[in-house]
Amino acid sequence: MANPYLPSWEYIPDGEPRVFGDRVYVYGSHDRVDSAEFCDYKLKVWSAPVNEPGKWVCHGDAFHTKADRDHSSDVDWSEKCLYAPDVVEKDGKYYLYAYILDSKGCVAVSDRPEGPFELLSRYEYNIPNHYDNGTFIDPGVLVDDDGRVYVYCGYLGSYMCEIDGSNMYQVIDGTYQENIIPTDEPWNFFEACSPRKVGDTYYLIYSPKRSCQLAYATSDSPTGPFTYRGYIVDNGIDFPGGNNHGSICKIGDQWYIFYHRMTNGTIMSRRGCVEKIEILPDGTIPTVEMTSLGFEDSLNPYEQTQADTACVLKGSEQLMITQIDAFTRVITNITEGCVMGWKYFDFGEDHTNGTMTLSLKMQPRGCSGRVHVYLDDPVDGEKIGTVEFGTGDHVAEGVMRMVTGRHAVYFVAEDAHSGWAKNSFVNRQLLDLEAFVFRK
Repeated sequence: MANPYLPSWEYIPDGEPRVFGDRVYVYGSHDRVDSAEFCDYKLKVWSAPVNEPGKWVCHGDAFHTKADRDHSSDVDWSEKCLYAPDVVEKDGKYYLYAYILDSKGCVAVSDRPEGPFELLSRYEYNIPNHYDNGTFIDPGVLVDDDGRVYVYCGYLGSYMCEIDGSNMYQVIDGTYQENIIPTDEPWNFFEACSPRKVGDTYYLIYSPKRSCQLAYATSDSPTGPFTYRGYIVDNGIDFPGGNNHGSICKIGDQWYIFYHRMTNGTIMSRRGCVEKIEILPDGTIPTVEMTSLGFEDSLNPYEQTQADTACVLKGSEQLMITQIDAFTRVITNITEGCVMGWKYFDFGEDHTNGTMTLSLKMQPRGCSGRVHVYLDDPVDGEKIGTVEFGTGDHVAEGVMRMVTGRHAVYFVAEDAHSGWAKNSFVNRQLLDLEAFVFRK
């Protein structure tokens, strides 16, 4: 499954990946397509087999703060949206840590990792001047090898405390600690704590003040101090950036970073993505680029590629991926000079020195123009061909040079006008791109 790794109609940002048994589960917020606010009044759970992490299934709703057509609310003290949860297992039970906007946070429990989860309790604590007055913002939870339980939270500032493992909701007196990740250089903490333990090293994944990044810090103790180590991924490089929230997870023998990126021209409509990462012997995680790959090693250029898997969108602040309906997502607001990119395709080995055809599926916008196709870089890369389209074309095709090997592919848009009248077409939308395929 390419990025975004869930079905195209689904919006699960803030993903916390967890492997339980032979499946990997993702617990996150739930965004809506056309919303002026983050998240939703429900949480959903998806999972996939560890040996086939691209085959996701939906387990439905797991927890609610507002009744809907099929469910009653699971809480009686708030009807605010649910943000960024986490789930951990202890002694055969699965515990959901729910962040409810501007409300007291809570813990719910289930016999199954997919839920549904039943309210256990609000947090109980004896902390004068608690940082967020009991909300426990963006809770990330760690069950250590010795059975002790820690929760890490914060927005604009961080804190952590130890939870009583016998009930999973009561804060142990004297364990509360603020600034577990400092807000000053080089840490620059902003939000989105997510703890993990790898070997004997404790990791805190978080979003720094450049909030489109996911950074990380490490320690030899769950209570710190934590040393800043760098950032793992940035969803705002050559793409409409926004906030970021996610974590690392080992699925089989491969480590991944789960994160999200923006769609629909808003930071409130986010879709989950994933990249392969490496953890080096010294504990560092080299930065990875944002790609279209998801769980794939490469994309197949000879199968239809949906335009919304693009990982590069630049050339206009209005260029974006948007959902038209449950079946259709397009790249829209494509004007002259706009660049769209996909990383990476494996074209295989074909040394016949022939040609192939690139077919674009598009929605016309009453303009004629061209799409120039480049390998590996939209400026300095090799140009392999051009597709010309007319004012009413729904499919346009062009002849491409034969390609071998693994490459990024970039489309660069140009309108068809020249001469003194060209300025009349500046910023004119040329087309909406829905999909494409290379054919021999």
